[in-house]
Amino acid sequence: MGADVVSATALAGSGESLSLIALFLRADFIVKVVILSLLLASIWSWAIIVDKFMRMRRLGGDADRFENEFWSGGSLEELYERVGAQPTDPMTLLFASAMREWRRSTKRGGVLEKGLQAGLQARIGQVMQLTMSREMERVERYMGFLATVGSTATFVGLFGTVWGIMNSFESIAATKNTSLAVVAPGIAEALFATALGLVAAIPAVVAYNKFSADIGRYGARLEAFAAEFTAILSRQLEEEVA
Repeated sequence: MGADVVSATALAGSGESLSLIALFLRADFIVKVVILSLLLASIWSWAIIVDKFMRMRRLGGDADRFENEFWSGGSLEELYERVGAQPTDPMTLLFASAMREWRRSTKRGGVLEKGLQAGLQARIGQVMQLTMSREMERVERYMGFLATVGSTATFVGLFGTVWGIMNSFESIAATKNTSLAVVAPGIAEALFATALGLVAAIPAVVAYNKFSADIGRYGARLEAFAAEFTAILSRQLEEEVA
């Protein structure tokens, strides 16, 4: 018992022997791979989180500005001339793609061919749906990585934990010494891997849940705009051919 206390005191007094860098350098190849994998996953997750946060804020602001212009009562043709050439966000691109199809289907200053209203409405609806799907795929990019990190990082850390404990038992068996100086490094490596797994998984899960909700609301907003714009174009179609 006295030897264990002395060993623990010496180990604690060394301080540097249980630092994170020392633990990593002393770990075997498998534990190092686990630690590096979790570190890289955590760094990449945070890069995605920051980028996604800024992107969703930008998309929300762009959608607010465009909807203010759209519902201001101005001419759709004038609005298209301003934003149609270089759409800057999915909602503007949705509007521009529908207006572009509208223009392609008109003749002589916007007079539509009679009898083709249903076909034009179907084409505009299809163009808007395809544009929406393509843009939502871009918005959802890297969400799968966050989900993967959130669901697997803890298990990867647990694997490192089990491996570190196995190393501790092997050290005990090799030295036939159960003092803290023999057991502590392997246990510390094991706990280090577990901690990194949690550090990588928790932010990824929280961010995935938040961004999934934000993306769902943004997708619903695009669908609502597409339905409203389709109704406006349908009414204008009826007026053109009346």
